[in-house]
Amino acid sequence: MKDLKITAVIKIYQFEELSKADQELITAAKEATKRSYVPYSRFSVGAAARLVNGTVVTGTNQENAAYPSGICAERTTLFYANSQYPDQPVDVLAVAARTEADFIASPIPPCGACRQVMLETEVRYNHPFRILLYGKEEIYEISSVGDLLPLSFDASSME
Repeated sequence: MKDLKITAVIKIYQFEELSKADQELITAAKEATKRSYVPYSRFSVGAAARLVNGTVVTGTNQENAAYPSGICAERTTLFYANSQYPDQPVDVLAVAARTEADFIASPIPPCGACRQVMLETEVRYNHPFRILLYGKEEIYEISSVGDLLPLSFDASSME
């Protein structure tokens, strides 16, 4: 028997330490939270993706009384980007979340379904993208989805 050790490096920043472009993307994700439809959880999530050509698209979480029928902000954003700009890879994805009172203190990680869609987006374009997870106290920067989803399953797994 042997062990397989998997590590990921996550950089932690303060907002002011980020580049102007990353600050603007996080601000777009924060603004997007205002458009969430969250009558049940009251937990608003916004995402903003900057594509390689510089275009920024945003999305929000959308709830439904039948919970599995809702969708997360990350998937809303990536599906929109992929359908409206099919030739443009995602370069950076920023995610912000808030309660009714305020933005959360620490970053929230994407759910498993969002991680899988993020992976498929990277594979589709053969272009890893950075992920910025916003929290009022700190911001996480992840260099690619592989750091969020080690031992991932994609089309190559079926070959």
